[in-house]
Amino acid sequence: MHSLLLVTHSILRYFILISLVWIIVRSLTGWLNKTGYVKLDDQLGLGLFMLTHTQLLLGIILFFVSPVVIFSGASMKEPLARYWLVEHNTGMLVAVAFITMARITSKKMTDSISKHKRMFIFNGIALVVILLMILQSKRGLLGITY
Repeated sequence: MHSLLLVTHSILRYFILISLVWIIVRSLTGWLNKTGYVKLDDQLGLGLFMLTHTQLLLGIILFFVSPVVIFSGASMKEPLARYWLVEHNTGMLVAVAFITMARITSKKMTDSISKHKRMFIFNGIALVVILLMILQSKRGLLGITY
């Protein structure tokens, strides 16, 4: 079970990164060109929202079944154990929060330019946080195993 969850969690990361980049580019061009916030923009935001929350659920399950996560005070002295126990989870929760805030707050806005701006800024912050967490894992962007 752990292996299947781990592979799914690892593969889903690429869909999230692609979606984030796509949304950021569309939002930036929409913001700068002052174009309307169309149905595709809304659907992309919803898709990213669903992907990240699925990833979050998989991550929470992995947190409790992974042999890499060690629940002890000694974990804080071991950089790899501390990363998987605290740092990865905290950073990814922050990223999911920004993606969620982008989706929820932009839906309440009426001005297309403001929606594009909000989606660009909040999803851009989320992308930076995700990339930093992936790079901090010392696996590189293309690493698939933990």
